[in-house]
Amino acid sequence: MAIVATSGFAGLGYEIVWTRQLSLALGTEMMAVLGSIAGFFAGLALGAFTLDGLIRRASSPRHVYAVLEAVVGTWGLAAIWLLPAAGRMLALLIGTAPPPVLLWAASFALPTLALLPATVAMGGTLAALERMTREARRNPKVSAGVYGANTAGAVAGTLVSSFLLIPSLGFSGTLICLAGLNGLCALTALMTGWTRDRSRPEFEKPIRLGFGDLRLGATLFTTGLLGIAFEVLVVRLAAQLMQDTVYTFAGLLAVYLLGTAAGGLIWQRVGRHTGSESLVPLLAGTAAACLITAVFTPFIARIADTAGEAGIAGELAIAMVLFLLPATAMGALFGHLAQQVRDRRGSLGWAVGVNSIGAAIAPLVATQALIPAFGAWTSLVLIVLGYLLLLPIRRAAVLQAAIPACIALALLLRPAPTLVKVPAGAKLLAVREGSMATASVVDDATGARYLEVNGRFRMGGTNSVRSDYRQAMLPLLLHERPRKALFLGIGTGATVAGATQMPDLKVQGVELSREVVDLLPWFANPAVTGEPPRLTVADARRFVVADSDSYDVIVADLFHPALDGSGALYTVEHFAAVKERLAPGGIFCQWLPLYQLDLPSLRAIIRGFLAVYPNASAWLNHYSVRTPMLALIGPSNEGHLDLGALAARLLDPRIRSAVGPLGFDTPIDLLGQFLGGRNALASFAGEGPRNSDDYPFVAFDARRNVLALSAPPWSLLLSVVRAIRPEPAELLAPPEREIWSGRLTAYWQARNRFLEAGAALPGDPRGSALIAAAAPGLLDSVRLSAEFEPAYGPLMGMAKSLIASDRAAAARLLRAINDAAPSRTDAKELLTRAFGE
Repeated sequence: MAIVATSGFAGLGYEIVWTRQLSLALGTEMMAVLGSIAGFFAGLALGAFTLDGLIRRASSPRHVYAVLEAVVGTWGLAAIWLLPAAGRMLALLIGTAPPPVLLWAASFALPTLALLPATVAMGGTLAALERMTREARRNPKVSAGVYGANTAGAVAGTLVSSFLLIPSLGFSGTLICLAGLNGLCALTALMTGWTRDRSRPEFEKPIRLGFGDLRLGATLFTTGLLGIAFEVLVVRLAAQLMQDTVYTFAGLLAVYLLGTAAGGLIWQRVGRHTGSESLVPLLAGTAAACLITAVFTPFIARIADTAGEAGIAGELAIAMVLFLLPATAMGALFGHLAQQVRDRRGSLGWAVGVNSIGAAIAPLVATQALIPAFGAWTSLVLIVLGYLLLLPIRRAAVLQAAIPACIALALLLRPAPTLVKVPAGAKLLAVREGSMATASVVDDATGARYLEVNGRFRMGGTNSVRSDYRQAMLPLLLHERPRKALFLGIGTGATVAGATQMPDLKVQGVELSREVVDLLPWFANPAVTGEPPRLTVADARRFVVADSDSYDVIVADLFHPALDGSGALYTVEHFAAVKERLAPGGIFCQWLPLYQLDLPSLRAIIRGFLAVYPNASAWLNHYSVRTPMLALIGPSNEGHLDLGALAARLLDPRIRSAVGPLGFDTPIDLLGQFLGGRNALASFAGEGPRNSDDYPFVAFDARRNVLALSAPPWSLLLSVVRAIRPEPAELLAPPEREIWSGRLTAYWQARNRFLEAGAALPGDPRGSALIAAAAPGLLDSVRLSAEFEPAYGPLMGMAKSLIASDRAAAARLLRAINDAAPSRTDAKELLTRAFGE
């Protein structure tokens, strides 16, 4: 059985890698999962049907098997170049905003066609292995055991590929290793004497199809459809329950395969002496197991965060609850059906083919029919009824189906549970459930409104509008005269709304999720004027490759690095594709959420960015230590910042009205955000891997990025500002450099002291406790630079508030402010007015 398991190991290892490669072309991990599943099973079905007769008639099935493994390995190596090239071609063929029908058709056609030689060959390997094992053991009842052992190898292939091979070797290295396993299987089959002189070729006459064969075929087809539809629906729901990293899908798939392997192996031992009468309890048991998952899913949502704190172990535990029982029942059911086919037709190929046809169309049925019509959770209950409808109409079958059928019907009569987690005191305003994601709008207990995707990833809200506006304005101000801007990622729409306030600017926004776009009216701001942005629902990577326009400024939003698929938006290849869309003199701004990243991922991203934009610089968005953000600015050409042009723009009344409320009053307010230029960034990033399409460091660093969420949000920010030393020479050219050098250095020192003080604040002090805790650090910042308004302004606000409650403390604070910044007169004037000093 070793060769059987090794073949399964390689097969699922390929599926993991191919799914990741296809996600770069198709735009979302979920779409890539669905497309690869459909393409995988379509190829298996074709291979099982077309190769079945050849395998049965072969005088030496080991030779046929060796050829099939060689084909799989060869095509696995070809995929290193083929899939990336096919992805680029797909983007150009379907354009920036293809109709949904075309997009889904392409998403299923690309994997099917690109992987066809390999998957067709895989479709024949199981039948060949079954014949080799049967003849080696001289036992005709081995179908379930071969299926179980092959699937057990697939479990190992899923886990080892996801947790070891890809993080260590990247996609190309992993594909080379898997191709080596194919070669090993082929050589082992040729060198062993499994079938030598033990049997003659099977020249069985075709069996005429009777009613029993038709019913068996219909059951195989339907169980294939129901089983994979169940898998797709649970994976879709799990995105709302789990961390949704690359390891989440790997864990779910591994548990699903573990269950099917266990079911096949168990049935090989206990069910091989049973007859067709076993079908009734197997179907009823599978329905009951699926029903248990549907019932438990809402309860799992309540404990998912606690389980997630345990990391991979917690996620595997959730996967076990969701998948293990149903998958075990499905494995036993297929083992029984496969053996029935083997007994009737003399081969396993027909069973694999018919079952795989159902499995191939299941992703389309689940995502384009069931979820839009009923929702994901209700569709799970319908899967239960689907299994029960396959039971023969007999008294024993009705009795076994009665209880699960009644429970399922009762569940359908009640409202479907929502998996969106609503905090205490908050109110759920709107939910949009789509094939790919669930978006929701929530008002919290303070009245703040926010947008969430899959109930876990907050995409902004009313509390972050000022920060969102600054995300747009900072890169727009760094360009001398922007006329066209592209925003990759929209969220609540606040960033693109802020950009529309810039005069004479045309704004194009791209958002992946239709559900998010549908909820934008909940965040509309009537006070925002300007030309409305043009919004396109599309994948950012595919849009950039397919678009033919050029832009003066391109802004990429914050993308959660641990979220499955987001790491692809931080790769060298994507940065290079964006550069192709920049007009002469254009700039690209990539925002990074420092509160969601770990240091190795940040350095890998910076290395990749510098490889494409060697004159890159880093900037802060604001001085909040709660949600610190870093902008990587990539100019399309060389050159320093034109300070005169910046000053003139800030004096333009149309621009001043838009950026003044955001704190950009004078050039130093913007220059103070500068963190470092190319030399400082290169020194900080050091030597090491770049995040690339072939070596997705960030995606597979998800475990550390998830842990980063439990660390203080300012941890990485302080590491960055302590390590990077900004130099005026990297920002300004002579003679402005000499004029501004001292002022900027002092301002940056004051900024860093301000950040250190903010991070050191204990708890969440209010009122006089806040003044006592924060004032010393703010005074230190003002001593370093009197121009540092983020410290001077709050100090004056504290003094004014104390005048009404503690005049002596107010006077002391005003004197301290005046002593720290004697060049500014605000404190002295207030002392004179309020205290006569």
